[in-house]
Amino acid sequence: MDRCVVLVDAGYLLGAAASLLAGEPSRSRITIDHAALIQGLRERAEADTEQPLLRIYWFDGAPDRVPQPEHRRLRVMPRVTVRLGALTRSDGRWAQKGVDAAMHAELTELARNRACSDVVLVTGDGDLLPGLMSAKEHGVAVHLWAVQAADGDYNQSEDLVAEADERRVLDRAWITRAVRAKDLTGLCSPPPAPRPDIAAILSAPLPEAALAEAARNSTAATGEPDRDGVPVPAPATPGGKPVPTPKDLAGALRAPGQQSAPQSGPSGAHAPASALRWSSDKGWIDRAGPLGEPAETASLPTLAQLTSAEQRWADREEDITTVGGDPFEVGQVFARRWMERLPETVHLQKLATMYPRIPHRIDGELLRYAARFGLLAHKDDQIDEHDRYAIRAGFWREIDVRAAAEHVAAVPAPAPGAGPVDHAAPPTPTAE
Repeated sequence: MDRCVVLVDAGYLLGAAASLLAGEPSRSRITIDHAALIQGLRERAEADTEQPLLRIYWFDGAPDRVPQPEHRRLRVMPRVTVRLGALTRSDGRWAQKGVDAAMHAELTELARNRACSDVVLVTGDGDLLPGLMSAKEHGVAVHLWAVQAADGDYNQSEDLVAEADERRVLDRAWITRAVRAKDLTGLCSPPPAPRPDIAAILSAPLPEAALAEAARNSTAATGEPDRDGVPVPAPATPGGKPVPTPKDLAGALRAPGQQSAPQSGPSGAHAPASALRWSSDKGWIDRAGPLGEPAETASLPTLAQLTSAEQRWADREEDITTVGGDPFEVGQVFARRWMERLPETVHLQKLATMYPRIPHRIDGELLRYAARFGLLAHKDDQIDEHDRYAIRAGFWREIDVRAAAEHVAAVPAPAPGAGPVDHAAPPTPTAE
């Protein structure tokens, strides 16, 4: 058949590009426009071989052969087929397993079946030499492409170079059409909106009065009676102060420098000061409702409840084609969809008052959504702690922006000729 096929060793192509542009072969140092890269490969292959393209095979490694976001994006592109090998970690470095064998098998099968007249190999591994020789014996012309080496030397097997029919070099100008070195001088994600520092809240000491009150509440509520029916005091620290429980802290602790006076919320009602909250609803909140959920979160719908079958299909399409998989971005996308589908803005206002704790079932749904983007740790199938913080920061960033916009829209404009409005004072409630 008079047509060409391109076999790409992604580990070689992207690693060599990272070395050329960023000085080290780590893919984390570069950003890739996969659509532009595939289009460039197609145009270059058809120009070099003077044959129409049949298909581009993209060979790469992935933990447990689970497609990563870039693989899901690539495999829905026209004329692109993704083949995955295993990705294992040894001595602190990632190594591909099975990629060379898959490329060898595909190359020999294409040649044996006379599926193409020309094969373009983008690789540098000498293990493909037997497959290359077999393809030539079946009458296939083999074109070997190299990525320009950072040091100007070979970054391919010399035996592979010697055996190829045609050789080309993808130089820096060609690579930079689709690949860029990351600018590591700034933050990868925009900083979240100003909020009380969670670390400072966690480390702030309790006022003496609040601590004493927390100790009394803890003894009365959680102390177990002894044989005579007298409550047993809570355990004490070496300094003689009772150890507060998470429930005590949640009710007594305030953000550093925060006024103790109540604040007014968007609706005019007095909202409690920002207190320490926890990522889980379990263990310290009184349960209510038919499902055993906290009363304050039972009415908050999940994204699954707000999403129709058509929207779910569109969401998956967006995840594959446009969502990059950065943890901060993943949190933003989830929050944006949740807010856009809310039937009432009161749910958004209620959630905004719960910072920094995301209700348990929404938080679980958020992390399950993030797991689709390959953010699970390889060993224990849990998302890395740093990534969890980034996911939730992205979630809260979107909530902040929308809640602030809703609040500004709800504040009435002053009448013409009226004096300045004191937004600090709560509005006077009106009778229903």
